[in-house]
Amino acid sequence: MNAVANPRVRIAVCAALAAWLVFAVPSRAQTPTPVSAASPLFREVTDEAGRTVRIPQPVRRIVSLAPSLTETIYALGLQDRLVGDTDYCDYPADAKTKTKVGGAINPSLEQIAALHPDLVLVTKGLNRLETVHSLDTLGIPSYATDPHTVGQIITSSRILADVLGAPEAGAAIASEMQHRLADLQERLGALPPKRVLFAVWTEPLISVGKDTFIADALRHAGAISIVDSSQDWPQVNLEEVARLQPDFLVFATSHSETTPHDVEALATLPAWKTIDAVRNRRYAVISDAVNRPAPRIVAAIEDLARQLHPEAFAEKSDGAKENMEKQSPPNAPPSFPYSFLEANSSRAERMNTGGCACAR
Repeated sequence: MNAVANPRVRIAVCAALAAWLVFAVPSRAQTPTPVSAASPLFREVTDEAGRTVRIPQPVRRIVSLAPSLTETIYALGLQDRLVGDTDYCDYPADAKTKTKVGGAINPSLEQIAALHPDLVLVTKGLNRLETVHSLDTLGIPSYATDPHTVGQIITSSRILADVLGAPEAGAAIASEMQHRLADLQERLGALPPKRVLFAVWTEPLISVGKDTFIADALRHAGAISIVDSSQDWPQVNLEEVARLQPDFLVFATSHSETTPHDVEALATLPAWKTIDAVRNRRYAVISDAVNRPAPRIVAAIEDLARQLHPEAFAEKSDGAKENMEKQSPPNAPPSFPYSFLEANSSRAERMNTGGCACAR
């Protein structure tokens, strides 16, 4: 006998089919939609060296190959993502606890790869192009910065924050820096700039060129360098300095006991005694933050402006801004831009600041 023809069997089959439809249809509707193959797992950006970089999203693990970039990451509050940095990344103090990958000029590629970074941060003026190419070969993306003015440092910090997925932090940092610089310019007003010699190195005497971010920082502080050179780190003749007679000598200090030069010792050297600013102890000693294109440079600019133009701050002489760094003692030893410390072992190669990276 045909089972379907049996009325009881037909009723049972229909009931089973109805029950299946009731449960099957909602179940299918509640199944999670699979992730589309077109979902943005990567983001393409153009870095400051003009390179198109494909960056994994989100960026959770970062290696920094420059002290300025490490400082910027901390300023943005992204230090938990920093898994490695260089031997010269020493600010803030917590940066010293990060896994070290060597120097900026010759970092350990093996150590970088072992950290499994989503992104390596480099600077065009400090890190080598060979390092970037080696990272490309390993499949590790790198993003380069290249600011040459204080304004570009602000913009670079904001853009980097966006690249790292923290645009709000970048906007806040940029706004604060701009506000502080605007306040400083209002204070300085029409005061004539002081003519200064910024001493990067004293034997031989090395200063900064007119197109460097340090020279621009001097201008923001109400100063102008007596050195008019298109070279970034020109060697300067002491006789020429004596002829030009700067109002002040400016040094940066890292408060390191191993720094070889002492500002006060210059007054005992015959060649330096020909300079009025040396004989009269007209020195301005500021934080080595001025040597690094990072948000902290604004504090160094403020500090220098206070030393060169105290009259602009007379009404607030009893207390400085809370976020200003403590002024360095007048006999503190100067330090040098990290590009000098990193470049190469010979002094001649230091003067050339070895290795321009990420060339277009």
